[in-house]
Amino acid sequence: MKKGVIALLLLAMILLPVMAGGSKNTSSGKSADVFPAGNLTIWGTGQPQFRKIYYDEYLERNRDIVPGVNILIEQIKTMADGQQKIKMFALSGDKASMPEVIMLDTVGIIELASAGLLVDQTDYFTPLANEFIDGAVSDATIKGRIYGIPDSVRPQVLFYNAEIFKKYNVDPAMMATFDGYLEAGRLLKQRSNGQVFLSYVDPGSYTWRYWGRRGLMPQAQARIWDNQGNVIIGSDPGAKLALGFFDKLYSEGLLYKTTMMQPPIYEATDEGKIATFYIGAFWDEFLRKNLTATAGKWQVMNAPTFAGIGKRGAPVSISYCIIDKSPNKYTKLVQNIWYDFETNIKARNGWVDEMEKINGPYNNPVSKVLLADPFWQAASTFYGGQSFRKAEGDGLNNPSVNMPVTASDAEADAVISAEIEKYVAGEQTMDQAIANMDRELKLRIKKAVMP
Repeated sequence: MKKGVIALLLLAMILLPVMAGGSKNTSSGKSADVFPAGNLTIWGTGQPQFRKIYYDEYLERNRDIVPGVNILIEQIKTMADGQQKIKMFALSGDKASMPEVIMLDTVGIIELASAGLLVDQTDYFTPLANEFIDGAVSDATIKGRIYGIPDSVRPQVLFYNAEIFKKYNVDPAMMATFDGYLEAGRLLKQRSNGQVFLSYVDPGSYTWRYWGRRGLMPQAQARIWDNQGNVIIGSDPGAKLALGFFDKLYSEGLLYKTTMMQPPIYEATDEGKIATFYIGAFWDEFLRKNLTATAGKWQVMNAPTFAGIGKRGAPVSISYCIIDKSPNKYTKLVQNIWYDFETNIKARNGWVDEMEKINGPYNNPVSKVLLADPFWQAASTFYGGQSFRKAEGDGLNNPSVNMPVTASDAEADAVISAEIEKYVAGEQTMDQAIANMDRELKLRIKKAVMP
């Protein structure tokens, strides 16, 4: 009799947690909690509104745990703007105006994590790490702690109009190196009587952001600071290599001056004036959405390499960063949605199909299970039958290491960009620009706050 009672008690102890948890699986990053009614707000740059299509579908699939939850997506002009607003709300004690989530790169993560405004994701993500590509959270890891879960890890690649190269008998393969890239630009300029430019230059801040910090600088192994935080950009060989190469492109008239992400750049590209874009893989979504006359003529290849270094483009990571609102009532829900987006093959692939129909933005997943699915090797009509998804994955091979980011880099970017803008405007030479960067950083920052 006693043995039977003991057996029943043991069975109850086993079943009770299962019954309490309902039908939701609590493994693999998922939560069985029922979440309170309210608005979950996500801030992001670019075109974050397209992601809401997926999020709303997730809510409908899971109404038993989110009976009254609504997801709001708000577009912010820049990540820096979003960071400043969150810090301002924190200083004023206005938690209600803070979002639950902001999408950030490394600079923003360091800034908000240092201010104690991000939820530590280490204990959540570490058990899941083997399900995701190597280095998925490298840019979100500060002093061994993870402050963002990965949304995208996108390589620097080279988009090119294959028809232009064919018309002027220039072999795209020569662009595997930066020396070859420069020579390709010279040939295109010469053979088109100056009508075709190798690429573009923006007179504003985008030049430093995309050509510099995210492009040439990491590939040249350039540094702004030494390991102790001292300013060295004025004497660093990598910085001189990277900015010197850009100087060659611009001073030889190989770059078409226009504003990024505005109609003129797309119009010039469709008119055949711009042959290539050396930029992050995210540019795919802007090309697909805005180019019509040249659709089907584009191809993509790995970023060129510098002689003697041989590393491809550095990947750029964007992370879901959960704001520490002490507490954030939707922390586990954000984790649920993120995990579903990264591992639910049917739902993610279906959303991507929808994005392609409406020319919406999407990026490669960061989970191994999704990347292994044949869907992510499919051909693209925009790229003339080439699989952009596969090319993006290939771009992560042999990558450059991103420049170390410090708590002072947001301010440093403003200083450096201003000098580059004056260079593009013809107000100074590149040598002068580099010297001015070095001097201004030493005056204003003196020594970087290292992570």
